[in-house]
Formats: sequence, C-alpha cells, structure tokens
Amino acid sequence: MPRVLLLGGTSEASALARLLAEAQVPAIYSYAGRTAAPLAQPLPLRIGGFGGPEGLERYLRDKAISHLIDATHPFAARISRNATQAARRAGVPLLALQRPEWQPGPGDDWTGVADIDGAVAMLPPTPSRIFLAIGKQSLASFAGLPHRWLLRLIDAPGEPPLPQADVVIARGPFTEAGDRALMAAHGITHLVAKNSGGSGAAAKLAAARALGIRVIMIDRPWVPERMTVTEPQVALDWLRDSTPAGSG
Repeated sequence: MPRVLLLGGTSEASALARLLAEAQVPAIYSYAGRTAAPLAQPLPLRIGGFGGPEGLERYLRDKAISHLIDATHPFAARISRNATQAARRAGVPLLALQRPEWQPGPGDDWTGVADIDGAVAMLPPTPSRIFLAIGKQSLASFAGLPHRWLLRLIDAPGEPPLPQADVVIARGPFTEAGDRALMAAHGITHLVAKNSGGSGAAAKLAAARALGIRVIMIDRPWVPERMTVTEPQVALDWLRDSTPAGSG
C-alpha cells in the first residue's frame, strides 16, 4: 500500500484528497499555513513549512512516504522547486497535479507580463480603478501608485494592505454575473491577475471581457520539469500504476 504526501491548497488537491480517502489510501494532506481558516479535508492534516528541500527530504524519509503529489497553487513556486529536489534526493516518485493555464479568447484585451514588477510597470500613470486579483502576498509592490484598489481576499487583513483600497472578503468559486456586478459597481478599469488557471477563479476574466476591461496577466513562475497531470482522477490512476502489485 502506498503512503502519500499531498501538498495541497487548491481545489484540485481537495478533489484528490476525497478520492484518496474514498480509496482508503494512507495519505497526509499538507497546507502551507498561509490561510487562517483552511478548508477541512478528509485526510490527516499537516500545516506549516518543511524547512526547505532538506527538511522536506527528511520528512519523506521519516514518515516513510512512498509517493509525493504536488497539487499546490501554480504560483507557489518555492515549494514546487523544493519538492522536486526533495523527491529526487529521497528517491520518491513525484507527480504534479496542476490546472492548465488560461488562454485569451475572442473579445479579451490581455497584456502578458513576466512577474509582479511587470504588472506594476504596465499600469497607467494616471489614477485608475484597479482590481488586484493576486492574493495578499505581493500587494506591497503596488504601494505608492495613485490608484483606487479593489482587493478580494480569503482572510480579513489585520490592517489596510494598501491606501485607497476596498477589501472584499470572499472564497471562490465565483460567478461571471457576480464578478461583473462587483467590477461595475467599483468602476474597474484594469484587472491584474495571476495566470492560475482553473474554473473557480475564471469568472473575473469573463466579466472583464463583457465589460471591456483591460487584463494584465502575470505569467506563472518557472518550476523544474516534472511529470504533470491536470485531473485528480488521473493522479489517482498514476498512484495505482506506480505502486508495485502486492506492496503494503
């Protein structure tokens, strides 16, 4: 029987956790700990960092982990890089479960940028109304700009994250109609988003298309090449296929 460490925090990770629990596969679900109230999971939870690739390698060995599945957010590049190193050093098979990137379609007004600094540079110099749909980790990069901000966060901030910011506390998935109403009510002129992919957060892109709002899309960060699937069921199939018959 395999023993799995699932690095989670996405809807795909939650779906895979349910499949693992239903299949009675021994597994541990790991949260990075950046969200104050993470979603409950049907697996034993571990919350917090590992201490770099060395710490993760020790954890894999100490817990006799046979398979590592990285289903973290596409922008959680550090843990993905650490997982690649740790799995290689510990001799543990690694699979990435990652949603496909979004692609612009007819009617979209997208500008791609490489990173947060690129997004900052692409905003207009005159005061505008910007929907920053990038989470809370990189907001400081936008401080000092003359804009009015709309922020949608999972957890309420302890203090205003940016001057002239309207903060909405909500957890997806969202709807196109809801996002269209939200963006229209705030007079949004630009949407800054990370190319996370998936359906749960795509409503804002459809809303921007309908409202003629310009989108500044931040590319995913680099991670090492690894075996990658896009569906939780395929990840479960990989786990079964890579486990020797009769093991456990």
